[in-house]
Amino acid sequence: MDTILRWEYKVESIGSAFSHPKDEEIEGMLNEWGEEGWEIINVIQTSGSPKSVIVAKRPLSERERRRRSMPV
Repeated sequence: MDTILRWEYKVESIGSAFSHPKDEEIEGMLNEWGEEGWEIINVIQTSGSPKSVIVAKRPLSERERRRRSMPV
């Protein structure tokens, strides 16, 4: 039986209402996310604002899948 691959997602806004994020800040964040297994799937530039939204995904681990299926 084939296993369905399940994903978890992460979304983060970077920059501020007044300034773009520095390249070093973006690079550091992306390297950290990469170490954690995240893959960037989209970057959204907010119109009229220096803020950007980064969207990432990674396979949902078996442990995390079990934790999320537990009753609260």
